[in-house]
Amino acid sequence: MIFDNEEAGVKQKSSFTNMPPKMKWLVAALCAAVLIGLFYLPRLWKGARDLEKPATSDEQARREIVQPPIVTPTDAKVTTKLFWISASNPSVLESEDVSVALSADPVQRSRQLVNALILSPPTSQQRTLPADTALLDFYLLPDGTAIADFADTLSTGTPSGIMSEQLAVDSITKTLGAAVPQIRRLKILLHGQEADTLAGHVDLTGFFAVRAAASNAPVPPPPPPAAPTASGAAPGTKPGT
Repeated sequence: MIFDNEEAGVKQKSSFTNMPPKMKWLVAALCAAVLIGLFYLPRLWKGARDLEKPATSDEQARREIVQPPIVTPTDAKVTTKLFWISASNPSVLESEDVSVALSADPVQRSRQLVNALILSPPTSQQRTLPADTALLDFYLLPDGTAIADFADTLSTGTPSGIMSEQLAVDSITKTLGAAVPQIRRLKILLHGQEADTLAGHVDLTGFFAVRAAASNAPVPPPPPPAAPTASGAAPGTKPGT
């Protein structure tokens, strides 16, 4: 029996030895391919699983690199209202009480609020502002006029339509109105320039009321101060009185 096993081994060795050179190379290549596959298969599997992950985390990481979170020395955790699309009625906004760190400075506070609207909607269906947009700058004038300068993606990423555009604007004005009492009205710019409309419908050439009216329709700028008369007295008064 032992001799039979030895003879079988000799025959197997001799059969491989007697293979044509091309066949030997083919067998060696197949063996190498199997070894390489066993080595790289776990990595390929991990890569496939990574591709299945949602892209939102990558998008958020890119936004945080381009627009890092705003942190100021006066930040304090407060509960405020942020306005997103209603989960039950997509034609209206609903407020949600959110605990966020907000600055005591009204300009930085406004920037933090707008960034929260962009970065933290409860669901993608409740989003009012495009995920890839960014607030480039924010100004607050002494008369209560706020100027929000957005990237062009606010326009290109907002679905064209009266309702979707109005919801986008209203979510900003209502959120600011709930947490920044210094703001009376809002002007929206796109990349530093005044635009005619947001995405074809809502007018951006005027201002949007923040606290002065219940609706956030565009409001005209305040009238200029009355000019003095030729005599130096204000209109409606008599000189010398």
